[in-house]
Amino acid sequence: MTIGGSIALIIIGAILAYAVNYDLSGIDLRLVGVILMVGGLIGLVIGLFRIMSARRTVDRRPAPPPVHEEHYYEDRRPY
Repeated sequence: MTIGGSIALIIIGAILAYAVNYDLSGIDLRLVGVILMVGGLIGLVIGLFRIMSARRTVDRRPAPPPVHEEHYYEDRRPY
């Protein structure tokens, strides 16, 4: 889940939990909103963790060995 998707879940969950005053039979919208917020929070933490771990693996890569070039020229002058 992307960070944007996680934030969207948190926002939708907060709207359902705190702003909607509609009663459906058999469905508690506040509970659905809280579940969405918790799921979005977990997705956000996992997404941030993945980004941070990806940055650390890039930093830990060894530097490529230095390039040492040797040039040999033939002396083509006549004697």
